Amino acid sequence: MTGSGNGRRIIGAAFVSLDGVMQAPGGPEEDRRGSFPFGGWLAPLGDEALGNQIATVLTPPYDLLLGRATYEIFAAYWPFNQNAPDIAEPFNACRKYVMTRSDLPLDWNNSERVADLDALAAIKAGEGPDIVIQGSSTLYPQLLQRGLIDRLVLMTAPVVLGQGKRLLGDDCGPGTWRLVEQRTGSTGIVMSTYEPSGPVETGGFGEAEASRQEQARRERWQREG
Repeated sequence: MTGSGNGRRIIGAAFVSLDGVMQAPGGPEEDRRGSFPFGGWLAPLGDEALGNQIATVLTPPYDLLLGRATYEIFAAYWPFNQNAPDIAEPFNACRKYVMTRSDLPLDWNNSERVADLDALAAIKAGEGPDIVIQGSSTLYPQLLQRGLIDRLVLMTAPVVLGQGKRLLGDDCGPGTWRLVEQRTGSTGIVMSTYEPSGPVETGGFGEAEASRQEQARRERWQREG
């Protein structure tokens, strides 16, 4: 995956539940913060289709964009993992851009601290391969609001978790996304690829003239906020 002549793409690739939770899909001890009890919720649903989707997203060359928490998880795991060389080797070799205000030591090789969104935008505008976001739920609202994500690959599992860190929230900024590709695996995971297509458009479905009751309802709701 190589960026175009207009710069590099940032691609968000996330495992999410039906209610938008993306915390700790890979294992029970991945991230227990907030007393999250469902670590490893994705593993029982893995199949060949999901494996193919992951392989497509993580086909070198690429660099990684990580938040502080995901960086800590990955840096303590992938340099020492011998079971998935197709992922571990590119992860260990690529450039890791880490968005954090902390003074966390970045000891994993080829790791680089990114100070703010302006610095990230400059990196995106430069030369190099596409930049893939893994995990890092805290990054999505600010990147979406700034318009820095060029593609979203969402792997949505048929699970409702009811708690945990979510992908999207009120601070993401509005926008319309175009469905580029969609597949469904044998276990019900829906793999959808989206690209931004413009602002949100609004309209109605053949609305009739508002009744007096409807006008009163609108006025009351407006007053109530």
